[in-house]
Amino acid sequence: MQLVYLSPVPWFSFSQRPHKFVEWFHEYSGGNVLWVDPYPTRFPAWGDWRRIGVRKDIVSYRIPHWLTVVRPRALPIEPMPASGWVNGIFWRGLLKDIICFALKAPTMVAIGKPSVLALEMLKSMNGIPFLYDAMDNFPAFYSGISRLAMAAREKSLAGRVTHLFASSTTLQKRWLEIRGDVRLVRNGLDINVLPTPKFKVSQRSKKVLGYVGTVGNWFDWDWVITLARVRPKDTVRLIGPVLMPPPCHLPSNIEFLPALEHTVALQAMLDFDVGLIPFKLNELTASVDPIKYYEYRALGLPVVSTAFGEMTLRAAEKGTYLSYEYQSINDLISEALIYWPDMEEIQKFRANNSWPARFKATGILS
Repeated sequence: MQLVYLSPVPWFSFSQRPHKFVEWFHEYSGGNVLWVDPYPTRFPAWGDWRRIGVRKDIVSYRIPHWLTVVRPRALPIEPMPASGWVNGIFWRGLLKDIICFALKAPTMVAIGKPSVLALEMLKSMNGIPFLYDAMDNFPAFYSGISRLAMAAREKSLAGRVTHLFASSTTLQKRWLEIRGDVRLVRNGLDINVLPTPKFKVSQRSKKVLGYVGTVGNWFDWDWVITLARVRPKDTVRLIGPVLMPPPCHLPSNIEFLPALEHTVALQAMLDFDVGLIPFKLNELTASVDPIKYYEYRALGLPVVSTAFGEMTLRAAEKGTYLSYEYQSINDLISEALIYWPDMEEIQKFRANNSWPARFKATGILS
């Protein structure tokens, strides 16, 4: 079995769910993979200028011998009704290459993001199984015409593919209104890159309350500022690119570190006493199952998070503390600081939430 993967992220980016899926696919089936990098699926926005020169991820990723990466050419006009005809001129050679690849052996096509290219492939590749892995509420990232066009594309795609995965219960419920066979496949973690976890509560008086990830428009600055003010003797450490600047002058105990390569970032997490997930509660985060939750827990860290998305279902989980109001932040941190798991609990968590365990449980290659 071979795989054509239409990815929502470039191959040369921070290793995420798409990378882990194709790695698992090859490991399980032995088949080759044709990875199709994303292209613009909306009109340009003014906010794009702020991202020029901002390095979101530190990447040291090679192309394995079993994988080929292709980059579609396209104009950023996809919301327009005729975009498929215009960009189709650029895609003729690509579609021919994809079909030739699929003729070599039994093939599956996996789609990580709705696009006109994906719909064109559905039209021209009859008899081949298609998977849509819905890992985000994609229309929520867009506005105006781009949002309406993305919603229409995604609905059309979801109704026509052979298999449909959803990465959160919110997304699963949304797509169950369209079809009854939506499989919940939450996010996971790569146990092969995890360092040895922490087993002891730190005795230092000044604790490190840490976050690793992008600071975007989903980041709850007010929550973080409140945390820093109610814990003035502790350090609030933010590691990653800042795309959404703070709204005011920050307390002096908030410190910034630049984006780190993934394995280095995991090592940096070991210096945390508490792992933070301070996301806003909105339409975008309602569908999110944060990978950093799995990484924090797999490293033996207690997690303090706002009550958003899939995190709302984890109030009863060990080592997980949900913040529903600012007044409770200090108490939650104090409670989290006295929690620490044993080795058996950590190993069980790692095994149950690994990427291979997630994908194998779907039975899609059985």
